[in-house]
Amino acid sequence: VSGGCFNPAVAIGIDVASAGLGFGWCIAYLLFEMIGAVLAAALFKVVRPEDFGGEKGGTAAEATSEFLGTFMLVLTVGLNVLGKSTGGAFSIAAALMCMIYALGNVSGAHFNPAVTTAILASGRCQDLSAGKAGMYIGAQVVGGIAAAFTYSGIYHGGSFKLGPGTGYGYAEVAIAECVFTFVL
Repeated sequence: VSGGCFNPAVAIGIDVASAGLGFGWCIAYLLFEMIGAVLAAALFKVVRPEDFGGEKGGTAAEATSEFLGTFMLVLTVGLNVLGKSTGGAFSIAAALMCMIYALGNVSGAHFNPAVTTAILASGRCQDLSAGKAGMYIGAQVVGGIAAAFTYSGIYHGGSFKLGPGTGYGYAEVAIAECVFTFVL
């Protein structure tokens, strides 16, 4: 889609080195990358208030953490499907691992309403009340929806249908979804 620079030095270097083929995109890339950097810094302050003189945790930090983790997971899945990637399992696992390491000590890194429900139902997490679980699930759903609009926007409105693959029905979907959700 963009060439995957994600770094102004890379964008400028590539643009200068290929100046004979056209020059100038590095200015737009630089602007977009700086907007991404500022957004990252702002959200870092929300999920890590203790690094800026505030108290660790809190509703805003936890909800934002669950939103971001779910957003990145759903965005990665969607981009892999729309891009017909053969390495989807690896990039999805890598995105999830990065989000767990980055945000796990903020909210527990559930990033999935089924995981939040399982943790609540098990009673093993004393800090997870029904109200907090509802807040997590809300943030996860909003994160998933925002990610879906993002990958669709990147692919000019493209999307994909949720439903059984050709030749499969509710019984097969039930087995697959139950078994693999259980594994989570």
